[in-house]
Amino acid sequence: MKDHTVLKESKYKDVKKNIIKYAVGSRLTIFFLQLLSNIFIPDHNANVFIYPKQNVSNTNADNVMFMMFDGFTKWDAQYFIHVALYGYTHENTIAFFPLYPLTISTRTNTNIKKFDEIPGPISIPIIGTLHNYLPIIGPYQFDRLHHNGFKKLSRYGSIVREEMVPKVNIVWLFKPEDIETLFRTEGKYPQRRSHLALEKYRLDKPNIYNTGGLLPTNGPEWLRLRSVLQKGLSSPISVQNFLPSTNNIVQDWLLRIKELSQQPNVDYLPELSRLFLELTCMVAFDLRLDCFSKRELKPSSRTSKLIEAALVTNSCILKTDNGPQLWRKFDTPLYRKLRNAQQYMEDVAIDLLSLKMSLFKEKQTATSMSLLENYLSSPELDFKDIIGVACDFLLAGIDTTTYSTSFILHHIAENELAQEALYKECRKLLPSPFSPITKDVLAQAQYAKAVLKESLRLRPISIGIGRILDQDTVFSNYHVPKGTVVVTQNQVACLQERYFVHARQFIPERWLKTQKVYKQPHPYLVLPFGHGGRSCIARRLAEQNMLVCLMKVCRTFKIGWNGKSIDSRSLLINKPDGPISLTFEVRRTIQ
Repeated sequence: MKDHTVLKESKYKDVKKNIIKYAVGSRLTIFFLQLLSNIFIPDHNANVFIYPKQNVSNTNADNVMFMMFDGFTKWDAQYFIHVALYGYTHENTIAFFPLYPLTISTRTNTNIKKFDEIPGPISIPIIGTLHNYLPIIGPYQFDRLHHNGFKKLSRYGSIVREEMVPKVNIVWLFKPEDIETLFRTEGKYPQRRSHLALEKYRLDKPNIYNTGGLLPTNGPEWLRLRSVLQKGLSSPISVQNFLPSTNNIVQDWLLRIKELSQQPNVDYLPELSRLFLELTCMVAFDLRLDCFSKRELKPSSRTSKLIEAALVTNSCILKTDNGPQLWRKFDTPLYRKLRNAQQYMEDVAIDLLSLKMSLFKEKQTATSMSLLENYLSSPELDFKDIIGVACDFLLAGIDTTTYSTSFILHHIAENELAQEALYKECRKLLPSPFSPITKDVLAQAQYAKAVLKESLRLRPISIGIGRILDQDTVFSNYHVPKGTVVVTQNQVACLQERYFVHARQFIPERWLKTQKVYKQPHPYLVLPFGHGGRSCIARRLAEQNMLVCLMKVCRTFKIGWNGKSIDSRSLLINKPDGPISLTFEVRRTIQ
């Protein structure tokens, strides 16, 4: 009996030993498999859910742990980590076991700091921090947001809270990791707080507009507009259809530049405005406005007034968005300026749309439809929607590309080596100054694209990107509640040496993989057209127009600079703070 018991215990120990051996062996096998796979096999971009990583400083021990166990954070683990950090913020996270991640969450969230602990300028009752923006005595200026950003970064750090007016907070983000967190946590309807006075103007006229337009509208109505309007602009093929007309317009504009180049001390900013107004109207209305004709060059002409109206509107937006919103109660002088400018743009848009609709009804041929004709034939849009879209095109399409192109030409004029490298590429791709730029030419124009990207890094379209949080979020270990306005400081971040070597220098080669200076930056640093669902709807078109202009100008002229150094002023978008004093010398070599 005793021997039988000993034998039974011996077998039990053997079984237990085998279970432990196989359990430990299988887990070690899985551990080493994930470790090797994580080291040697690059991650596949499956375009699936990825949790936003928190921006915290890692120790060497942390980095070792990440290297060893990062393979276990793939696929479903992404949902567990997201729930642990942020809770059940999305419907698709509810399917995952709640107890474990929530338990972990209670332990990890204990060190997160409160919203009120975020450093920033002192807010005074009634006026908030607006006293900091008073002329002469205040350290900040509304039209120098990038200068303000440098000062705030230096004094308060990489995240700043500012109560512009009582109970209206803005959180400024300077770290790309925080910027990534912002966009990773966006929901179905990314919200922004911008163009508020423009929204009021349009909603006060329900007989003309259905909504405030694509720029200020949020929620399902924004998604409805966006889904329809992006169809003709989102794909490269759609945008490439505009290349023939773009070539013709730019070629006509170069004749105007050649004529002006004989005159001294010319400011070419108004000429660039005329170019991009003509290009915008060709896309938006499928019509030429003849912006370069003698009739339209007069200050009282329709195109001259349109350019002025766009400038006035953009100049008013930032101040009406951020100051005391007295214009909601009565017509302030600033609101009247915006209203008058918008009234003129609205009248012109309705006239041009009416003309196009009459031509559209008479059109009998089965040729491909233009962008506007697609909108007119869409059952999801009515005439009031299209009026708003047309005005948005005029407002957003003129100044943004005008100012960005002026900065590009300034950089090229001041950097002879970059200009020579660009000219060599243009001469290779365009045998003659009159050669058209085709999709094949653009596909090969790598240096021109690097010039564009480098200029947009140094002088982006705006200081950064604004959002209204639709859920509680953690930035740099600070809790920021739902409903807070958050603005990224990409322009300031892109000029930090920690992210770019010789950050303030114009070096297009930093974007070319064949060059020694190439280094892949953080993907959320250079975002001149925004990011995600609310990125610029006409990004591809704007880039194409600027590239065609840049390559045509460089192929035809040697560009010089005859003015003082320029900076940017923040009029919602970045505008040069001085004249664009370029010189153009016709290149004599024809190869």
